[in-house]
Amino acid sequence: MIRRLALALAAAMALLAAPALAAGDAAAREEIRLWPGTPPGNGKVTGEEKIGGEGSGLGAVSNVSVPRMRVYRPTVPNGAAVLVAGGGGYFRIQLKKESTPAAEWLAAQGFTVFELIYRLPNDGWDSTAPFMDAQRAMKIIRTRAAEFSLDPDRIGIMGFSAGGHLAGFTAYQPERALYDGKDRFEHVSARPDFAVLLFPVVTLRKPYDTTRTRREIVGDKASEAAEIAWSLDTYASKDAPPTIIFAAADDPTTPPGHGILLFQSLIAAGASAELHLFRNGGHGWGLGTPDQVISQWPGLFAHWAQSLQITKKRGE
Repeated sequence: MIRRLALALAAAMALLAAPALAAGDAAAREEIRLWPGTPPGNGKVTGEEKIGGEGSGLGAVSNVSVPRMRVYRPTVPNGAAVLVAGGGGYFRIQLKKESTPAAEWLAAQGFTVFELIYRLPNDGWDSTAPFMDAQRAMKIIRTRAAEFSLDPDRIGIMGFSAGGHLAGFTAYQPERALYDGKDRFEHVSARPDFAVLLFPVVTLRKPYDTTRTRREIVGDKASEAAEIAWSLDTYASKDAPPTIIFAAADDPTTPPGHGILLFQSLIAAGASAELHLFRNGGHGWGLGTPDQVISQWPGLFAHWAQSLQITKKRGE
């Protein structure tokens, strides 16, 4: 009986998802470039972007030379926005499996969504490049809020795996001076008003020092100081935006200790945090499939957002 109810709920949630985009539809979406001319930070990428065609990299993008946001406009906007970052260990970005399905689902719920296509250290950019791009994206969204009929105080960030690390760092270190910017977008804060982290890379310290994220950001022989400087729990404070974390107990890439550590650190600091730990699901589950209990996470997020008045109940 319990299993039938769970499957029914998962199926109902699946019906809320927007239909998947064809490749041509994705290419036709409105895109916003993050930087005029050459982006700040060292690095030079040549050639076209690469899209994975098989295996774990299916639909993932790399060789990014033009960081940008892909815009998903809802039919009925709710006034809130989410910047979404796929994972991929900072050597590719999981669009097809992670950020794109989430962006479509969020847009179907009324959120205006900005899917982040950020630069990657593995392509030759400085390790700080993705963090520059995320900060800049948040500032552009907030500056242009009126153009998208957005409340500038209801702009959040969502990230998966390495994208969760990127989202968390942006949430907890929004004022970190990563680049020298002087245009109109630099007069607002990069701080998101809420953060949604899915199977995030949180710490680069032992025993969780084996991730591709750690290797790409601080290298194989990083100092303890570097590990501390790029671990999310280092920056847990009472000023952190409300955060919801989703993780699976059997995740071999980012074990649940990552999410538990961040949750405990945020709560100890006096921040608002919530953790949902599922018994299985592995890593890279995106929206999940209807037969997985983990596919309930979008509904849990929706209730959490409503409880924080990020979204409103129908009729309000």
